Amino acid sequence: MWPSKDDIIMSRDTNHAKTPPEIDANSVIAFLRNRPDFFANHPEALQGLTLPQRDLSVGVVDFQTALIENLRVEINKLKNEREQLLETARVNQQSLSRIHECILAVLSAKSFEQLIQSVTTDFAVMLDLDMVMLCIEADDEGPRLLKTPGLVILPIGTVKQYFKDDQRMLLRSHVEGDPVIFGGGAPLICSDALVRLDISKVSPPVLIAFGSRDADHFNNSQSTELVRFLTQVLEHVIRAWLDLPH
Repeated sequence: MWPSKDDIIMSRDTNHAKTPPEIDANSVIAFLRNRPDFFANHPEALQGLTLPQRDLSVGVVDFQTALIENLRVEINKLKNEREQLLETARVNQQSLSRIHECILAVLSAKSFEQLIQSVTTDFAVMLDLDMVMLCIEADDEGPRLLKTPGLVILPIGTVKQYFKDDQRMLLRSHVEGDPVIFGGGAPLICSDALVRLDISKVSPPVLIAFGSRDADHFNNSQSTELVRFLTQVLEHVIRAWLDLPH
């Protein structure tokens, strides 16, 4: 006799109602005996386990307990290194996104004036900095601010004083802001990055300064590829707007 539709439904309901068997100590022991390399393949499983103390004679070293403890320490070390690596990757990705935003602002400028405004105003917001200054040498007796915020005129010979030989970038931490560059905002600056721009042989020396109130925001051990890329793009765009030779 064929089972009725109701019998089939009841059978399905009964199967769904079944709960998995509880895992008891014997099941765990049997599982581990059948897989003697389980903890070698899954050392993280040792985390949090309470192991029995072995009754050893006086003067006998328990190497097994020591090895397990060392393994736990190593696992914690690897976990911390992984977290640091992930945090570094996150920060690098954030920095890359900010640099891309600055480059897009430079490339989309509709006039030279808008380009300068993007550099001296928008860059600080995009890069999460306190000040960004564009400094140009001219035949003046002393530094002076122009009407455009963030644009500074420096006396001739000032830019090369910040760099050695062919050096083009200087990253400084825990410094007092330079009033020659940052003007009245200098007391706010505690770390900075100075970059000498190579615009043209016929143009005066130009320096762009990035300043932060965070004393550790810039330091001389940092990677400079992203900042260098941004300033190189800026050099090309300024050269194009002013129709200058390299």
